[in-house]
Amino acid sequence: MRSKLVHELRHGLLVVRVRKTKSGDATRHKLSIHRLYRNGDLWHESSRLGRDDIPSVRFLLDEAHTWILSQEASEESCEGIRE
Repeated sequence: MRSKLVHELRHGLLVVRVRKTKSGDATRHKLSIHRLYRNGDLWHESSRLGRDDIPSVRFLLDEAHTWILSQEASEESCEGIRE
């Protein structure tokens, strides 16, 4: 099954995308990190990051982790209601 984009976090030119996949009963979240840059009039994405990007990436990954945990907690509480 193809993963579905469920959340996107941005900080400056850095983007973290959270995708969700289901395999049987298991739900998995996967992250991708991108840096936006401009070449002339066109915007592009790169997965290469520089030294100065590290603090922002750490911040975004922490935010993504918190978001994933809150989603899992809300899904578990919804399952409890259905049962």
